[in-house]
Amino acid sequence: MKFEHFALNVPDVRSMAAWYVAHLGFQIARRREDAPYTHFLADDTGRVTVEIYSNPAAAIPDYAAAHPLCFHFAVFTTDAHADHARLVAAGATLFLEEPQPDGSLLVMLRDPWGVPLQLCQRAKPFPGF
Repeated sequence: MKFEHFALNVPDVRSMAAWYVAHLGFQIARRREDAPYTHFLADDTGRVTVEIYSNPAAAIPDYAAAHPLCFHFAVFTTDAHADHARLVAAGATLFLEEPQPDGSLLVMLRDPWGVPLQLCQRAKPFPGF
């Protein structure tokens, strides 16, 4: 088995997809132009995919009320400070900046829709990064 995707029901899928493409470098792997406007967003490796949609068949969670330890998007970066500043300028908000004992830096943000987004600047990156 291989990981295929993780899915979220969001209030404005088209705007959210555009933001992740413009500011995180994600690519639209597939999309649906009619409701529920499903978009599959892939990172630049094509290895990890997230599905977002606006489906009224289920409640849209209050992402801003959920603690980031419940769930979050985590993206690798080589400069968490610069990416933090850039993403805040694009509408994200800071939740927590947390230096790690090994020299890594984790910065927890919320995207403009309240979804937790973690920037991971690892002292020792995972293989493949």
